[in-house]
Amino acid sequence: MKIRFLGATRTVTGSFFVIDTGNTRFAVDCGLFQGPKEIKERNYKEFVVDPKSLDFLILTHAHIDHIGLVPKLCKHGFTGPIYCSKPTMELAGILLPDSGHIQECEVERKNRKLRRAGKLLIEPIYTVEDALESMKQFRYLQLDEIIELAPLVKVRLRDAGHILGSCIVEMWIEEEGKTVKLVFTGDLGNSNQPIVKDPTVIEDADYIIMESTYGNRYHQDTYNRLDQLNQIIKESIAKGGNLIIPAFAVERTQDMLYDLNLLYQQGELDPNIDIYIDSPLAIAATQIFEKHIHYYDHEATQMIANGDHPLRLPNLNFTLSQEESVQLNNVQGNSIIISASGMCDAGRIKHHLKHNLWRPESTILFIGFQAEGTLGRRIIDGEKLVRIHGEQVAVKADIRNIEAYSAHADQAGLVNWLKHFVVHPKGVFLVHGEEEGQRALAEHIRRELHLPVHIPDWMDEFELTPSERAQPKTELMGDQISKALLAEQMYLELRIKLNDLFKEKWLANNYDEIIDKMKKIGATLG
Repeated sequence: MKIRFLGATRTVTGSFFVIDTGNTRFAVDCGLFQGPKEIKERNYKEFVVDPKSLDFLILTHAHIDHIGLVPKLCKHGFTGPIYCSKPTMELAGILLPDSGHIQECEVERKNRKLRRAGKLLIEPIYTVEDALESMKQFRYLQLDEIIELAPLVKVRLRDAGHILGSCIVEMWIEEEGKTVKLVFTGDLGNSNQPIVKDPTVIEDADYIIMESTYGNRYHQDTYNRLDQLNQIIKESIAKGGNLIIPAFAVERTQDMLYDLNLLYQQGELDPNIDIYIDSPLAIAATQIFEKHIHYYDHEATQMIANGDHPLRLPNLNFTLSQEESVQLNNVQGNSIIISASGMCDAGRIKHHLKHNLWRPESTILFIGFQAEGTLGRRIIDGEKLVRIHGEQVAVKADIRNIEAYSAHADQAGLVNWLKHFVVHPKGVFLVHGEEEGQRALAEHIRRELHLPVHIPDWMDEFELTPSERAQPKTELMGDQISKALLAEQMYLELRIKLNDLFKEKWLANNYDEIIDKMKKIGATLG
């Protein structure tokens, strides 16, 4: 059995991993490459693996760097099913056509220049029609259910805590009577994020393919981010400018609405401040979020039960049409404008930056990761002059960043998640991160957890060897599955609590307290 790393290697974009068992060939994720020109050029090249040879595709979540090349894959011959969670399927239904529209617009703009220069014209990577056609191949899976997707290949999707519907993929592949278990983290979220649940604890695997976006960084205190946001809003409004927030249409926009709602309920947010969501994509995504409240965490669910929907505000305005968006260019102050894309490389946010970056009284607030080479990254890194739509724009606005909004676990979060593995894996492959961060994380994992860590290069191939491992039981049906999974989850949670208790009291030399608590637990168990 082999795995090939065809994206998200020493970069955070273009996730694409191909597994070949000899009997079955399939892929996990198929994302768009973003960032520097030499990386983006991969989008236009032929796939390293023939799309026709793939039996099926699994998607971890709906971000474009994980799903953005799906229409191209289908356009070039892939006809198999595409498996994911239901929210991922619905979000892909709006994100992929939008991505196709962006491809068409970019190519149209480039072709005007090529035509004037007498050069050969280019075609878009895919079109809106290609994206809509690819959606016919989508199939959704229920979380926490073990499904046989092909002979000798079983899969279970678990909550990754990154965005709505994001999944960790557990995979059991039988080969020569033995089973190898793979775990793909997708993008692993932080604990205690708004709206979504915490990442699921996994206890065993032979190999882990793990994201490393913040492999060398620690997030700011998430409990302090509301205070930071409140202060930035007040300072920005007081200066007489606008607060411009580049935000990913999926999750970051909804997280911001959640926090703005909290500030409003606390009486901290002036109801006279106009809040605009200027992104048809973000508006559509928010509507999907509102449909899937059973994916919410306890806090968000409780807010709804108390009659306060976390994504609704009385002073919230949705700008759907292009005309409404253009009108925002005339807004000089007292406004919060949330717009996509999150890395400022496309979409309406570029217009808002063009009209506000040069104004000292305005504030640009970044709340998500900015990949190397993107406009957002260049602004954060301190460039004083940037080109937007062919025009040089001075950067004089107040540039702020709240890292606590990140949907990615930081180094501590990644390592803590790995600590729950009872059986040490044979190997951890670090993907979806920049090289500096990956090296720091790899060293930390080797030093603290004593695990073998690999940092693959683009197109690297590895042999995965099976081990003696019991096959997952799939004979349970209906309510039995739910009860079995609940029992498993309760056991795991209790085990974690016991481990934490033991470590805490042991390090404090409180042996009597350990003995006392264990006696009490033992008594309840009979």
